[in-house]
Amino acid sequence: MNLFATQDRQTKIASSQISYANPILTTRLATLKTGIKSSRQDRLAERNSFRESFSPISISQDPHREGYQPIVVITSSIASAVLSSFGSELDTTSSINTALQTSDSGEAISAQSSPIPAPTTSLGSSSISDTSTMAPTATSSDIFSTPIATTAPPSSFTVKKNHPVPRKGISGSMPTGTNKFYANFFLKNQTTPAYVHPYSLAWARGQGASSSWGMAISHTETSQLTYGDISNETGAASYFINPVGIQSLCLSAMELAQNTILTTDNLSSHSVNVNLHTNASAKPLVTFPLVQGMGFVTAIYKEGTPVISSGVYFKTITKSIKGPKQGMTKYTFYLEDGKVWHVYAYSAKGDAFELTVVNNTMAKAAKPFDGIVQVSKDPGNGSETIIDAASGTYPIGVTLSGSVSGRKGTYTFTFQKAGFQNVKLLMYALPHHVESFDAATNKTVSVAKLQTTTKGMASGVVADSWTMVEPNLPTTMGFAPWDPMEGEKNNLKDPLIETIMPVAANETAQNVSQQSNQDSMYFSGKALAKFAGIAFVAKELLKNDPLAAKGLTNLEAAFSRFVQNKQQYELYYDASWGGLVSSATYKTGNDGADFGNTYYNDHHFHYGYFIYAAAIIGHLDKAWLDNKDNVNFVNSLVRDVANPSPSDKYFPVFRNFDWYHGHSWAHGLYETMDGKDQESSSEDAMHAYAIKMWGKTIGDVNMEARGNLMLSIITRSLGQYYLYRDDNKVQPEKFVGNKVAGILFENKCDHTTYFGAKIEYIQGIHMIPLLPSSKLTRPPNFVRQEWAAFFDQGRVDQKEGGWKGILYGNLATVDPQAAWKFFSQKPFDPAWLDGGASLTWYLAYAAGESLPILSSNSRKPNNIVAFM
Repeated sequence: MNLFATQDRQTKIASSQISYANPILTTRLATLKTGIKSSRQDRLAERNSFRESFSPISISQDPHREGYQPIVVITSSIASAVLSSFGSELDTTSSINTALQTSDSGEAISAQSSPIPAPTTSLGSSSISDTSTMAPTATSSDIFSTPIATTAPPSSFTVKKNHPVPRKGISGSMPTGTNKFYANFFLKNQTTPAYVHPYSLAWARGQGASSSWGMAISHTETSQLTYGDISNETGAASYFINPVGIQSLCLSAMELAQNTILTTDNLSSHSVNVNLHTNASAKPLVTFPLVQGMGFVTAIYKEGTPVISSGVYFKTITKSIKGPKQGMTKYTFYLEDGKVWHVYAYSAKGDAFELTVVNNTMAKAAKPFDGIVQVSKDPGNGSETIIDAASGTYPIGVTLSGSVSGRKGTYTFTFQKAGFQNVKLLMYALPHHVESFDAATNKTVSVAKLQTTTKGMASGVVADSWTMVEPNLPTTMGFAPWDPMEGEKNNLKDPLIETIMPVAANETAQNVSQQSNQDSMYFSGKALAKFAGIAFVAKELLKNDPLAAKGLTNLEAAFSRFVQNKQQYELYYDASWGGLVSSATYKTGNDGADFGNTYYNDHHFHYGYFIYAAAIIGHLDKAWLDNKDNVNFVNSLVRDVANPSPSDKYFPVFRNFDWYHGHSWAHGLYETMDGKDQESSSEDAMHAYAIKMWGKTIGDVNMEARGNLMLSIITRSLGQYYLYRDDNKVQPEKFVGNKVAGILFENKCDHTTYFGAKIEYIQGIHMIPLLPSSKLTRPPNFVRQEWAAFFDQGRVDQKEGGWKGILYGNLATVDPQAAWKFFSQKPFDPAWLDGGASLTWYLAYAAGESLPILSSNSRKPNNIVAFM
């Protein structure tokens, strides 16, 4: 949910080496169920940079490493276009800033581009004419190989060729990942960081301590984190954040100056090429192929004269007497912050790579260079030999493949690479990867480890592919309440049915058409999902066919408004980026309308509710699926958020779900210093569950398998990065006491929400909606610990509104009797229900978890005499 307001917090620094400006933590504020009000401020934290007279690098500190020689420092002058001034003071000053820039006034850049040829797996194009006929009946050997469809979206979607956000510097017209790690490179001034993990990169553009026009590289340690205020209740910090703007090393060229432009090409799910040109008409001078988890930052020079600079300042630079490979040159940079970086250079043409150290901020090559320059931070612990061995090769893309057999799912990253083909890649894996590696991949994990910004310690893996295994896919999960150990719970005893039946009848009589007729796809989808759940309970748990038929008829009529695209703000097909977007921003000019849907915010949340509702409709009424308009509409929503194949030329591959991070990103086409983010982990899980169930409903076993695999991966990653049990060792100890991330960014975690800071909001946004998948992604031991931290001993009863119902629904996972007692009380205040929730479903969920048996002589729901 994505509207905007500014929240200021003062921070303090514990490290004497780094000074910070007070961060301005800006959040996007959404007022639920009310008119949308945008109060957005974008402010940059001030920075103080001290640039003093030149002071030469000390070479008196001998690293005493065999095979190295110190580099002589000279004080020759260089062109002011490359570096305007020098400074002698150690500068690790950074800014901490999360203000969102939500518009882009920059014009699209037209530049010649020479993209790196990327080997790809050929996926046969399909001439399928109708999405409803595509569903495979048996899983493929690769569940990602078959597109959902390759045809244009339904004609009911008006095609818009111009999006409010221009495709700045993007080469090519293919569908583009709007929610990917590299988006900052084509938004606004293109200088905010991209978080590749473990490194972050930003175009320096002549700014910062280095004044470089190249690519700034940064890596932060846990000692550099800044923490928010400490809670008196839990002892946990309100946030943690990494500094931004530290330019440890910058890779640039003498030829790059004020006319430099940045372009991108070969944009895919996990990789991109970032190109620096001397001007708008020139071919790329330096290209950076970026792939998530890369062990080196690689720069490909095309006759540019390399310049390596630092805002942290050189302390000592050594050159290896003998490079790690034939024809390869190696330098080691010791910086003033105590960190060590290795630089490797190789030219297939045999170009020499000789650096002259100009001063303590800059070293430059003697002449133009045609080849690669690679940078890698040394983690210590004997990792240098591993880095040496992996030098000379680099990733340029990732092929994702996967398969399912019974309850076992596997997925593989096969890294496309360039450079030395006989050398294994060094890539960094996140904790949830390592935890699920198969035996062969696990053997390739090295001692090299680097801290990530918000995902704990990354482990260096020396291999050209990784295979991860999820051994317990939730294949038995359906629409009924479900338990990972016990399976579906779809048989209710008569006393329970007698309690739920009048509630279901009352809620079925509500006006679904009116409740879903809103100016928001998010709230409309929630309303449809609510009534879909009621219809399912009536049909399959209460066994009341007439009541289910009545509810289903009304639900189908309400859903048809969206199939026909006649809602208040219809959807457009955006041919610029490739996706289905709300027309709200086009018509109102408000870029935050419907939580930023037009700018690709939250699509998996918004459309996930529609997909879930459609899955139930099709499950209950097979004839509804015979109408191809219904199936094509829903499949188009799935394609928008989770298109599995590049053969579908209308949508990017997996807009939201990030197979590297193991969860989705909700943040669309808005520039932000802290990278992509996501608030509601439970709505992320909902979208995967919805895709699974829609695949099951239409008989698309590959889609169902992908949904099952996504749910399992989400469960694993949430337990590491979002939902914190007491024994969590991934996130900072000072933050784990919050039990949930709040909002997880690529560069920080902030225990808050975009719509308020009440604890029921912060914890509850990771609970909704309550679904059969909830007990998988939110296991009982976590729910117990969170409840004890914030809601036990009567504290829950002090909460108000729909959040109270959400909290008690969540309680059903561990204390179904208490949840049943709450929801079955009379009178029940309907204000305790969120707009997307029904009392019918909450009762069925609690009953399904507990199966309480009421005494035969009393229909009062609180007279519970037994549990089964």
